[in-house]
Amino acid sequence: MIGHLDGRVLELQPGLVVLEAGGVGYEVHLPVSAHPFLAGRERAALFVHTHVREDQLALYGFPTRRERDTFRLLLSVSGVGPRTALALLSGLTPDELGTAVESEQWRRLAAAPGIGKRTAERLIVELKGKIEATARGAASPREDAVSALVNLGYPARAAEQAVSDLLRSRPEMELDELLRRALQALGR
Repeated sequence: MIGHLDGRVLELQPGLVVLEAGGVGYEVHLPVSAHPFLAGRERAALFVHTHVREDQLALYGFPTRRERDTFRLLLSVSGVGPRTALALLSGLTPDELGTAVESEQWRRLAAAPGIGKRTAERLIVELKGKIEATARGAASPREDAVSALVNLGYPARAAEQAVSDLLRSRPEMELDELLRRALQALGR
């Protein structure tokens, strides 16, 4: 799965960018709100969600990790697909979306294309309390360390075991030290 792209902007349209990374041009769908972030830039870095279906592989890109995580959270709601989630994030920032959900402002959610009253109400029911967790930064040092080790090529089970062993002895360990010690332990 592609989780991040950093490269040269070859083409930019509202809702779409073609990013060249490693000699390959990736077509990445964007929320319309990301267009000003990319306009006039030669290079860009995006957090990416890779969406795979039987008949399609699509990339959805976001300027911040929080936007991508909110997009993924929206996809977990029954009846919300990538286009609908993108439409929501085109009109609302993650903070505004969280406020609308927490204060049960279904009309504000229903203002997005493809969102009716029932879908807006479903969003409120299924996401209440979850978007706030994304705002606080859902990933813990444990999750970040395991993710980094897996991205470096270590097996997930070995990475989880090494991190767990270290945190048992010192639960307050910061991410940088945790990663350093886990790499030492896995290198043995």
